[in-house]
Parts: sequence; structure tokens; C-alpha cells
Amino acid sequence: MNDIATQQEPFRAEVAEWLEENFPKSLKGAGIAPFGGVEGEIPVQGDAADWRDRLASRGWGTPTWPAELGGGGLSHDAAKVLSEEMHKVGAINPIPLLAGMGVTMVGPTILEYGTDDQKQRHIPGICSGKIRWCLGYSEPNAGSDLASLATKAEDNGDHWLINGQKVWTSGADISQWCGALVRTDSSVKKRDGISFLMLEMDQPGVETRPIKLIAGASPFCETFFNDAQARKDDLLGALNDGWSVGKRLLQHERASQTGARPASNKVSGSLQELAKAYVGVNDQGVLNDADLRGRIADHLMHTRAHGLTIARISAEAKGNPAVSAAASILKNSATRVSQERAELTLEFMGHQGVGWEGGDYSEEELEHVRGWLGGKAISIYGGSFEIQNNIIAKNILGLPETTQKG
Repeated sequence: MNDIATQQEPFRAEVAEWLEENFPKSLKGAGIAPFGGVEGEIPVQGDAADWRDRLASRGWGTPTWPAELGGGGLSHDAAKVLSEEMHKVGAINPIPLLAGMGVTMVGPTILEYGTDDQKQRHIPGICSGKIRWCLGYSEPNAGSDLASLATKAEDNGDHWLINGQKVWTSGADISQWCGALVRTDSSVKKRDGISFLMLEMDQPGVETRPIKLIAGASPFCETFFNDAQARKDDLLGALNDGWSVGKRLLQHERASQTGARPASNKVSGSLQELAKAYVGVNDQGVLNDADLRGRIADHLMHTRAHGLTIARISAEAKGNPAVSAAASILKNSATRVSQERAELTLEFMGHQGVGWEGGDYSEEELEHVRGWLGGKAISIYGGSFEIQNNIIAKNILGLPETTQKG
């Protein structure tokens, strides 16, 4: 046992004892379902609400955030111990899910760019899991070319007045707050006239319209601002420096999207066992299809390599608060692994992998199909696969800039 592990043993025992006393046994292995699933539309109640509140009371929903702001104040090593012990008892941390974009993106950016007042007003609500955030970035005419955004914020004396439209605003219809990129100066280069504003969603000037996707359920919305208001002191970072703030937030987003998971949260089982169940095995218990065996083995190696790369980059980042450009490598790697798994699964399911509804298909088979469809978005949201390749080429490989400047 190494020195770090030895030092963490008393804390490990403390966590195990606390979980034994506080984690509701009814939630063991339940996953995210009791907390409203991916969209979070179901009210959190009963044991799920108790678990959220108990976790938040220790700050362990955001374990490495400052304790004085509602976080756990733990080191990364201690946070890893907490995660390991929770996994042992079948517990999940629901607070990043319940906070929407708060834990993974907005919160870390406020901690870096926010004033003391902004941190005191916004961070504890995120840590509690009771305040959900969304992001107003993409617009109908400004997707990958985000700097072309047209949503405008005008200084109206004691507040900002916001007008415009955002699209693909995940969770906008169930969020209390939004972090939005807005244009505050139209007389300068497009990247130089953007600011980052935080505004309440529950006000007359904000309208949301959910967008239905081919996969069925969807967190996406169109969001319309019609004389919406934001406090003057909810400008995050400097006026007209929102491009810097927004880029930093996207680094946090990409770092949070590096886990290669199944496309649906409702499916389980290893790829090997699923393949054996549908394709069958020979007398030696080996998958009948030799070509499929080889491609599954390749996929498992890709998955393992991705996991080892995450571990290496995490180790290199210890003590360095900056999110490196390596997050772009991991985003694309995670996309490849996730989509590859979904494609393989549908292939060996055969005609059971084309179902949409009806009694001829199990619930898990339908989830595989919907997950495959929904997983196509992974290579688009959070910066498209091609955008990430440009970042890798320029910032990691040192290749010359070939994209249009503005």
C-alpha cells in the first residue's frame, strides 16, 4: 500500500461508517432513476430527497469545492476515496445531475471568474443540488461559429436588458438560472464584444420551448429572451471579455464529457455477455462469429486505452488547476468509444435491434435502439468532433491555424 493510500485509510473508514448510517438502502444500485433521470423532470422526493440533502450537508456532492461555499473541501485523493466507497455500497452522487450545468460547467467558472459576492450567492445553491443551471450558447445562426451570436444585452441603468434567441439549451425548461453569452458591443470584432451574464429563468421575459428528438426524450429547448433582465452584478468576468469566460467554461464542459459510457443510462451488462446472448457460443463457450469477436476485442482495447489516458492526464494535472487542451482528445475518444459500442450492440442484436415500440421487444432492447439514436449527438454537442480535431491540431500538435479568424 502506498503512502497516499495509507494516509487516506482513516478517512476511508469515516466515509464507510457515514454511508452505513446515511445512505438509504432502498436506493442501492438504483442509478439515476429516483432523481428524475437524464431530464430530471420527476420531483425528487422520499429517500432520494433525503440522500441528496444528507450528501449536500457534508458538501460531498461537490467534494473538492471550498467548504465555506457548501463544498466538501476535500483533496482529489480524498474525493477518489469517497467515490470508491460510494460505489461499494451502490450509491451515486445525484447532485451533478440535479444541478444541470451547475457542477460541471457554471460552478467551476464562477469559482475562477466570480466576485466574492457572486460565489456566495450562487455556489451554495449548486452544491445543494436544488438549483439547476442551463447554458445559453448556441443560436439558430451561431452554432459552431459561436462568436457570431446575436443575442444582445443592453445596459439599462440598474439592470441588463436581454433580447434574442438561444437553441439546444439543455434543461432550460426546468432550470432556475442560465449562464448566457450575449453581445454587449457591436462596434468591435465579434469576439471582442461578447459578455457572460447570469440571469434567472423564472421571469416574464424568458420563454422556453422543448425540442423533441428522434430518440424520443430530449433535454433540449429553444429559449427566447424578450426584454429579460439580469442584475448588473451578475456579469461574470469583465465587460466584453465573455469570450474568454465562455471558452474556459467549454474547457470544463469537455473535461466533464470524457467518460465513455453506454449511450443510454437504462441499459446494463457487458458487451461480451450481450453478444453471447444474441449471437450464441460454440462448444468452447466462445462467441460463434469470429469477425465479431475481433471487433469486440478491438473495441474493448479502445475502451481500456481511453480509460488509461484519462488516468494519465488526471495524474499529470494534479496540483494544476488549469484544464488542458488534452480534454479535447478525451472528448473525441469518449465519443468514438460510446458510438462504437452502440453500433456493435445493434449489429449483434439483429432484428431485435430495430425496434421502436411494441411487445416484440424487451424494454432493454428498445433502450439500446433509442440510446444508439441519441448517442449520435455526442459528436456534435459540447463542440463537434471536427471542432475538437481543430483544437487538437492547433493547441497540441502545433499545426498552423487554418480556420477563419474573427
